[in-house]
Amino acid sequence: MQDIEDEFAFLDDWEDRYTHLIELGKAMPAMLETDKTNENQIQGCVSKVWLVVNKDQQGRFTFKGDSDAAIVRGLVAVLLRMINDKTATEITSIDPAAIFARIGLADNLSPQRANGLNSMIEYINKTITA
Repeated sequence: MQDIEDEFAFLDDWEDRYTHLIELGKAMPAMLETDKTNENQIQGCVSKVWLVVNKDQQGRFTFKGDSDAAIVRGLVAVLLRMINDKTATEITSIDPAAIFARIGLADNLSPQRANGLNSMIEYINKTITA
């Protein structure tokens, strides 16, 4: 997580963070259209957000995600960097909301985006503990 915090620490204001967030979203690998199903869509998000999870034989989770909104796609990209290739125990020890606050994104999210981010985090925690 420190790498994410360091990356955003160099950005002086919200506009720079916002621009960087959009760039991270653009750089995220595209999700297959066949994965953009109702079953993979996160409820509670104003924008459309999809997450697909895979668990390997070592118990590590890998998520793929996408959104139809640029800023939300960036939030997905940052969130997936926090949790991908980790076990359920490692993921549950992470506090994504606190990290988003420390990198200066939480305070500038609209209530709808903040609710959507919380919905993504809840979905991930339910998925890995199911």
